[in-house]
Amino acid sequence: MPVEDMLHDLAKTDTESNWDHGVDSFENMGLKPEVLRGIYAYGFERPPAIQQRAIVPIVKGHDVVVQTPLSGTGIIATFCIPILQKVDLSSKGTQALILAPTSELAQHIQKVVIALGDCMDIECHACVGGTDAHDDMSRLQEGVHVVVGAPSLVFEMIDRRALMTDHIKIFCLYETDEMLSRGLKSNICEVFQLLPQGAQIVLLSATMPAEVLELTNNFMRDPVRILAKRNELTLEGIKQLYIAVDKEEWKLDTLCDLYENVAFNQTVIFCNTRQKVDWLTEKLHSREFTAFAIHGDMEQKQREVVMKEFRSSSSHVLVTTDLLARAIDVQQASLVINYDFPTDRENYMHRVGRGGSFGHKVVAINFLITDDVPILRDIEQPFAEFYNTQINEFPLNVVEDI
Repeated sequence: MPVEDMLHDLAKTDTESNWDHGVDSFENMGLKPEVLRGIYAYGFERPPAIQQRAIVPIVKGHDVVVQTPLSGTGIIATFCIPILQKVDLSSKGTQALILAPTSELAQHIQKVVIALGDCMDIECHACVGGTDAHDDMSRLQEGVHVVVGAPSLVFEMIDRRALMTDHIKIFCLYETDEMLSRGLKSNICEVFQLLPQGAQIVLLSATMPAEVLELTNNFMRDPVRILAKRNELTLEGIKQLYIAVDKEEWKLDTLCDLYENVAFNQTVIFCNTRQKVDWLTEKLHSREFTAFAIHGDMEQKQREVVMKEFRSSSSHVLVTTDLLARAIDVQQASLVINYDFPTDRENYMHRVGRGGSFGHKVVAINFLITDDVPILRDIEQPFAEFYNTQINEFPLNVVEDI
């Protein structure tokens, strides 16, 4: 779908929201004391806008569809908090199931559940690729309250009867549009079919394509719809710039020049192919830059090591593909570089929007060759209209303007 059509659809969905009530304090949400203590220990003082609107209807037991902002804090906690509220700690059966598009994102969600549930004896397990399936099976058979994982891996555990669905109270799909774009619809529908009758369904998606709406119609009961308001569709806090590069082979020198003139804590660089990720990482190493590559051809354990090294600041540059455009958990990153301009226009939003997911200042720089200019112009107009943002040329006076 052209980005301008998608953005117009997002704007129109504003009128389809059927729940506009907001609660501006956690104390007024009817949460258990131990859940409240975990929230404050996590660092939340006042619920962000998305939590003000979505936590209460989920706690009340409604099926809920949430259109999530592209950037901002507290999106994952929006469904983790109600899950913790609903879990019966006296029962070891799995009571909440969360699906996410990647193993990295599943692991991040697991960390949020455990951190928010720090004042509870909560058991949460993440099913991730690359691990010994028998380890997953053993852990699930011991009994865990919350399970999170990618659809194919979760369905495998259900199919092997390691994960029993009999006691599931709440089923959450996070980044639903991304899971559907990865061809995971059949796995998702198979999981739906195995849920107990009456299980609550919560669906969170940045965009609402037809396949997402089809899921809401086929599997949800009179859902509460909390769709992003036009003034919430923003990339506020992310400075977007472009650098015109006459030839593809000049990008590497441009990147190195950039690092010699601008100081950034950590950087995520996006390339369009796995081969380009490996090539660029090798070139950076040859110029004595510390950089790690991460993409879908790597084993899960290797990817976990890379992310651990990057988060610990031993590596300042992470080169990746769109695999992780929505799943990188790096709060220190202050620069996002599109070394390759994304061919999928929707992915531009998620690469750049991910940079601002933690509410701090981020700079996004796009390297453009001549063939990329029409795509940039195609994106620029609807972004200016709907996201209150624009993509400017990289400033000559770098120190003052960035």
